[in-house]
Amino acid sequence: MTGSEASPSFKLAYVPGVTPAKWVRIWNERLPDVPLTLVAVSVAEAFDVLRGGGADAGFVRLPVDRTDLSAIPLYTETTVVVVPKDHVVAAVDQVSTDDLADDIVLHPLDDTLGWERLPGQPAIERPATTEDAVDLVAAGIGVLVVPQSLARLHHRKDLTYRPVTDAPESRVALSWPEEKTTDLVEDFIGIVRGRTVNSTRGRAPAPAEPKAKAKRPETGGGARRKPAAGKSTGRNPRSGGSGGAKGTKRGKPRRGRS
Repeated sequence: MTGSEASPSFKLAYVPGVTPAKWVRIWNERLPDVPLTLVAVSVAEAFDVLRGGGADAGFVRLPVDRTDLSAIPLYTETTVVVVPKDHVVAAVDQVSTDDLADDIVLHPLDDTLGWERLPGQPAIERPATTEDAVDLVAAGIGVLVVPQSLARLHHRKDLTYRPVTDAPESRVALSWPEEKTTDLVEDFIGIVRGRTVNSTRGRAPAPAEPKAKAKRPETGGGARRKPAAGKSTGRNPRSGGSGGAKGTKRGKPRRGRS
């Protein structure tokens, strides 16, 4: 390797709520010589990081601008409402947005649900982040509707959450710059899609050297092969053919002249 060549590496961005551990583990098993670096990014900055080369690929939340980015949708999250443990919602298994009509519903600036109309009563100000909104829920200011992974990420002992049946849902996708679909990106796509190491786009082991083919015996005008030792040629030795001793006859020996 020359001085101008960089060692191969892979940078993977991920937004809050996504847990890439299982995919990273598989990467390390299949490509142990290519280090993978995780890059934590906010929802707002994720696409700029990909476009600017700060990561080779990333787990983001849809929608994705397909003008210059490729994306593979992976899964859709359950939407939940985060409430204090003594809230009336905590007594039921699930709620609808109508059940939140009398609550102040916090709407952080990094919201990922893309509401057309926010349920409940609006707060005086929008919290800067989901984490800030969770703190306000704990303080009794209002409730918060988020993807379940974010409720788990910012879990507190004094809070709980319940599914909201008719709320918008957040979809997680793998995205990368379309013009930079490298072999390593293809490798990671294969891992995320569950391809085995020997599949079409998986990183398969190097092919074995082809074995030399045994030479076939020549036919026609070439020399005949000699029979193996101990094997009969299928000819009668008394016929004078090549199977018997050449120029010999069997019988009684002649008596010498007196």
